[in-house]
Amino acid sequence: QTQFVESGGGLVQPGGSLRLSCVASVATLDGYTVGWFRQAPGKEREGVSCISRSGTSTNYADSVKGRFTISRDNAKKTVYLQMNSLKPEDTASYYCAARFGTCVGNWTLYAYWGQGTQVTVSS
Repeated sequence: QTQFVESGGGLVQPGGSLRLSCVASVATLDGYTVGWFRQAPGKEREGVSCISRSGTSTNYADSVKGRFTISRDNAKKTVYLQMNSLKPEDTASYYCAARFGTCVGNWTLYAYWGQGTQVTVSS
């Protein structure tokens, strides 16, 4: 019954932008804290951003602060990650994940996951 599906990834040049979407197949999205994580080949999965249930609280990894913006539209059951000024280091598979608690950086504490969408930043 609970499902999260990411989309919006693709190939972009350094300095470009992408907007990722995470659509939830749930009764109501407002019960879920939602985070974005990414994993590059050979690297650990890392937290990118997270947004509270109300959308009033957000946090970001230092590596993306000032460049990425997380937002949510509970009516549309969708969470977004706007990625600007993309760098090659941002290349990774991006996942949205949800939990009933508050934002945490430890990915193992998120119960629900999407399938991932690939972001490649290259010239």
